[in-house]
Amino acid sequence: MGERTTQLEIRGLAKTFGTRNGAVPVVRDLTFDIYERDFVSIIGPSGCGKTTIFNMIAGLLEADAGVMRYRGEPVEGLRGRIGYMMQKDLLFPWRTVLQNALLGLEIRNVDRKEAREMALDYLNTFGLRSFENAYPSTLSGGQRQRVALIRTLIMDPDILLLDEPFSALDYQTRLHLEGVLVDAVETSGKTVILITHDVDEAVALSKRVVVLSGRPSKVKAVHDIEIASHSPVESRGDPHFAQYFHLLCNELDIQTH
Repeated sequence: MGERTTQLEIRGLAKTFGTRNGAVPVVRDLTFDIYERDFVSIIGPSGCGKTTIFNMIAGLLEADAGVMRYRGEPVEGLRGRIGYMMQKDLLFPWRTVLQNALLGLEIRNVDRKEAREMALDYLNTFGLRSFENAYPSTLSGGQRQRVALIRTLIMDPDILLLDEPFSALDYQTRLHLEGVLVDAVETSGKTVILITHDVDEAVALSKRVVVLSGRPSKVKAVHDIEIASHSPVESRGDPHFAQYFHLLCNELDIQTH
């Protein structure tokens, strides 16, 4: 795979939640690396704590134990360095497409003319230029997720955390948006960490896949995905695709027959 530079080290992260029925350990001794310009998918059984892991990486939730290092420096979380995109697009219904895309730049007090030009450029790239004055309620699910992706990318984060952003979409729209995502992150040189329940999606898009155990989750295995193209359609037609798909299904104890 050649020489890889570590961007984010995660060592021994743990998180336990207190409930009325006592302490529930969700994550235990979580350890893996994210490399510069990596595209890593995290897969695991339902309820294994994938979103909890994202919230710890983002700095929204404090780990009980363990350490994270960003480019060699210990950090509590990556606030200010990450873009976080979820399954729900979280667009503001009272703001137009353009106004939603501009939200983060406004908060950052970027010059209004410069911010508007940036946002329009993104809308053009993502095929939404003619929708700049439309409101979210008039858009399809795929269009709304494109706006959410623009709003995330426009802030120029070092790492994108994507929590099942396409899972509610139909398959055709999903393939299209996977392609939009891959093109966008390759052009901008971003690192991506994707949570997905879809083994198919993990193999198609990723350079590496981290497989988690059941709760309390820790890393069960990490697999390099050596497929020539990560175009969503071409990768699914790669002769090695089925091999990786079955390997990951076996890791998750999914029956494929």
